[in-house]
Parts: sequence; C-alpha cells; structure tokens
Amino acid sequence: MYLELALAAMDELVKMAQTDEPLWLRSLEGGREILNHEEYLRTFTPCIGMKPNGFVTEASRETGMVIINSLALVETLMDSNKWAEMFPCIIARTSTTDVISSGMGGTRNGALQLMNAALQVLSPLVPVREVNFLRFCKQHAEGVWAVVDVSIDTIRETSGGATTFPNCRRLPSGCVVQDMPNGYSKLYRPLISAGMGFGAQRWVATLQRQCECLAILMSSTVPVREHTAITGGGRRSMLKLAQRMTNNFCAGVCASSVHKWNKLRTENVDDDVQVMTRKSVDDPGEPPGIVLSAATSVWLPVSPQRLFDFLRDERLRSEWDILSNGGPMQEMAHIAKGQDHGNCVSLLRASAMNSSQSSMLILQETCIDAAGSLVVYAPVDIPAMHVVMNGGDSAYVALLPSGFSIVPDGPGSRGPPSNGPTSNGGPTHRVSGSLLTVAFQILVNSLPTAKLTVESVETVNNLISCTVQKIKAALHCES
Repeated sequence: MYLELALAAMDELVKMAQTDEPLWLRSLEGGREILNHEEYLRTFTPCIGMKPNGFVTEASRETGMVIINSLALVETLMDSNKWAEMFPCIIARTSTTDVISSGMGGTRNGALQLMNAALQVLSPLVPVREVNFLRFCKQHAEGVWAVVDVSIDTIRETSGGATTFPNCRRLPSGCVVQDMPNGYSKLYRPLISAGMGFGAQRWVATLQRQCECLAILMSSTVPVREHTAITGGGRRSMLKLAQRMTNNFCAGVCASSVHKWNKLRTENVDDDVQVMTRKSVDDPGEPPGIVLSAATSVWLPVSPQRLFDFLRDERLRSEWDILSNGGPMQEMAHIAKGQDHGNCVSLLRASAMNSSQSSMLILQETCIDAAGSLVVYAPVDIPAMHVVMNGGDSAYVALLPSGFSIVPDGPGSRGPPSNGPTSNGGPTHRVSGSLLTVAFQILVNSLPTAKLTVESVETVNNLISCTVQKIKAALHCES
C-alpha cells in the first residue's frame, strides 16, 4: 500500500515539476508561478482522497542553483537529523518513525520511509503544522534524483467514533535535483501543501544560503572582509555556537517541543504577545533556572531590507536595545557565512565610552535570503568567548537568545494605504512592508525550583512592547 502511494506521488511530483502552462500560470503581481487548481484537478487523481471541507490548498514552485551535488542533497533529505540541521528555521522537530526500504545497491534509489515533522513560521501568530508522511527517493537518470513527500494520516478515528482530519495534509510535494557540470545542483521544487510561509521559495532560499555557508566553512581561504585574527578552529567553534543560538531562538518563538515550553495565560500581558516559561536544568549550554520567553509579530510599513539593515547595524543598536546602555557598539570579530554581507556571525562589545558592562559581549548571527531574514543575538562572557575563538568547545558557553525574524508581507500588502495619490493620479495604493517577529528569552530566576512571579511576566511584556515602540519610532512608522 505504501509503495503504491509513493509511486503515485512520485509520478505527480515529476509532472508538476516538468509541466508549465496551463498547469502553472504566471502571476501578474511579482511574476511568481501560481497553480491553476482547475487544471490540477483535471490532470491528477487525488492520491490521498478528496479535500476535506474547510481546507485550503496552497501551492508554489521554485527553481534554483545550489552549491551541493545531488547525492549529498539526497542524503541530507533522507536523514531526518541532517534535514533538520539544513532547515532549522522551518523544521521545529522531525524524526524517522520507520524505514521501509533503505534503497538499492548501496544507494538511496528506492528508499522509502515514514517520517513526521513539525513545520513552523517564525511567528507566534502562525500555528505549527504537524505532518506524518511517506518520503520516497528515486533516481530518474544519471545525476537526476527526485524526493517526494505525501501524507499518510488522511483520516483518524476519535474514541467517540467520529472521524477527524489532521490540521495539515501534505499532497505530493518535494524536489527534483539535477547535477550541473560545476558541482552545483539545479533544484526544481513544486510544493502543493504550502503558501508563502511554508512554500517552495522559502525552502529553496534557505537551502541555497545554508549550502553557501557550508562551502565557506569547508574552504581554507578566508574571505577578504573577515577579521583574520580568528583561527580556523576558532571560526568553526564560533559558527557552531551561533548555530546553537539561532536554533534555540527558533525553538522559543513557536512553542516547539524541542524544549518543554508552557504557555502562560495572564491578564498582565498584551493580547498579541505570547509568553511561555520552562525550567533549565543540567544543560551546560544555558544558565540554570526559570526561563521566560516572549514573542510578538507586528506589521511595519518598511521594506524587509531596510528593517534588516537597521536591526543588524551595531552603530544603531542603541536606538532599540537596552543592553547597549544608550551608546553605539563596536564589532570585535566578524565571520562571513556567504557572499551577501548580511550573512555573518559577529562579536559585539560596548564602545569605550560605554564600557560599564566590561565583562559582557554580544554574539550576533544575521541571515538573509530571498524569503526573509533573521537577526539573533545573546549576551556572552568574555572568558568563555576567548576559549571559543581559540577553537575550544562551544557546548559549555551558556546563552539565551533573543532576536528578530523578518518576512516580506508579499504582493497585495495587508498594511494601511500610503498617503497621497499614485503616480497616475489614481487612488491611493497599498504600501509593501514587513512582518516583524520580536522574541526574547530571559532568565528570571537562577533557581529552577523557584515560582514565577507576576512582576517577571510584566517585565518581559514591557521589554517586548518597549522594543517594538523604539523600532517604530526609529523608522518613523509609529501607528
């Protein structure tokens, strides 16, 4: 049964990747491809049954060049741990529950396995999507592979005898990978289960950025703009620490089960702020005690690039960050993670005139691609960072991350109309903007057994509200 479903899903995926009009139409807004749902229903027989009432089909397709060969990419997709490491901002949790076939002749050709995953958009406003699915890998030609996912939990029966559907069903989705002569791969990714937040563009953009970072990490040459005082071992150790920081940031925005977060319901918190708490015990990578997380998402009439450039600029940090103590900060170390200057890891310190917190530095990772950007940071101790920069083990550096996720609001902005007429004198148009998610994780008590106080919750709520207001004021977009 599973093999029959996998073969049908693979056939649909390949056709979706190879067929253009009338199945895929070019959007007038932004030029993106959109699925012709009527043509889709005419072309394909539903392999997981009919669409339940109330469900909406989301579809996207993207093609891109990636610095990785097809065999390495296929191996990454078929290994749940490697898959999660490649897409930490999208995959909150994943595991392989059963390997039906590991492939033929020592390759992944014909590999078939059952998996589950929790997929996230970095915003407390967007529910995490839980999916159980088959993943099937097939080699179609020399250097051409395809990997397809398809849901298997179409219908569940409740204890009362009623049938329920999961909140998300994965129609045949995946990628077709073709080796290129230069060692790159060409990736075709039709995705019939996701729109902008979970769509093909986001997966491809993330993969391109992550593979570029891996290529730089494995290279013996140091980028020109990088501080060369850091050893090769120090670079790797610092990047590993930054990766852990960013992964923990993502896990704290959406109540991922990676950490046992408990959502709080309290009158002292704004309606649009999600507050959660957990205990940190026996984890050398975190300070012990009660950890409080707060996150909110706001729309700003500012382009994603302008917002990203503002938040990552250490010279402007005092305009929103209370840790900067009202003064500019200096970049002590810089490690490039890609061709774009926005993809890097930095070590920041308060400037000389503002050095009251002399034992504290800020580790910051910034990432940007076509689908969005991240600015994640955490205070770190100077002695601990000396060890890391000399190539020491970063696992024992205790940190709690905070930061920002920025995504474009897409064509047909949800923001308010801009002032003034359009260039042709017509009606006012809608301005494009960004969805900004702000998230903090702070230690409110160093005793894991302590009780959480109302004052602690109010403090983190005020911190997040104040930060949002400061950003709005600095960018002249107060509501």
